[in-house]
Amino acid sequence: MALVIDLGAIAANWKSLADKAPGARPGAVVKADAYGLGAARVAPALYAAGARDFFVALAGEGRDIRPLLPEDARIFVLSGHMEGEDLTGLIPVLNSPEQFFRDRALRPKGQFGIQLDSGMNRLGFEPGEWAAIRAEALAAGPQLIMSHLACADEPDHPANAQQLAVFRAMTEGVDAPRALSATGGTLLGPDYHFDLVRLGIGMYGGLPYAEARPVVSLALPVIQTREVKPGESVGYGYSWTATRPARIATVAAGYADGLARALARQGQLRLWAGERSCPVVGRISMDLITVDVTDLPFVPEALEILNARQGIDAVADLGGTIGYEILTSLGHRYPRRYL
Repeated sequence: MALVIDLGAIAANWKSLADKAPGARPGAVVKADAYGLGAARVAPALYAAGARDFFVALAGEGRDIRPLLPEDARIFVLSGHMEGEDLTGLIPVLNSPEQFFRDRALRPKGQFGIQLDSGMNRLGFEPGEWAAIRAEALAAGPQLIMSHLACADEPDHPANAQQLAVFRAMTEGVDAPRALSATGGTLLGPDYHFDLVRLGIGMYGGLPYAEARPVVSLALPVIQTREVKPGESVGYGYSWTATRPARIATVAAGYADGLARALARQGQLRLWAGERSCPVVGRISMDLITVDVTDLPFVPEALEILNARQGIDAVADLGGTIGYEILTSLGHRYPRRYL
């Protein structure tokens, strides 16, 4: 069992996305342990590629990578200034008047960003709150003023233009750097780029960046194979019954490793042996998956579930989810190998 993570592909995807917004400073989102792939390895690789602005969700995530990056790397904390949180060396992105006033005397001047709510109704200053505090906040010298698009992965969604208009209105006349877009917004074009883009899922090989290089591959070791007769069933609930003599391989992974039961519910999930694919049969259990390898000339030592032919979004579709969830759910039982 090995999860192979291509740091070169992550850096290449970051650069190619950055090239689509040539007038903007390209940041890198490394929250959730770099989407499950290991921020301790990913963040320094992105710094070496040229990234200087990093975004995490929680202050603890920022503290983990702060010692790994040179002083000129800025680490923005999207949850902002939470009570009692150690923000040394970090830049909180303040989301409310309460956060703006919280221990502000302890923050070095200009060591903060501002998030505005342009319509997502999740985090950020509401327009009225921002109007009341805007002059004082701008005088304090924020390093960034940002918002977040709700529907950027749907280019024709009317919310994109609506949020763009609101963000422009809320930031008209400011002289601080502005940021509206993550990966999806970057792909919407120059109107959405402003001064900085926050590159995330596209770096890691996921949609909506269809041009991305694959970043991960995952091979699952075969523990055992057995012959199953017609009429015999496999796995919990006997949800699959052989209709012909079959050879079944049991591989070491399951929902404890981020491969949810729902991935096999449509009977379309396949594992790969080189150029050939084999159907998963029966239910995915906590630690084991069973695969029909009858049509292979021989059974290899491992079968792949993630590769260049079947990426994170293809697997996600089978489970009714998105590539983000597949990446961030990959468990820590996989030995990781970095390229």
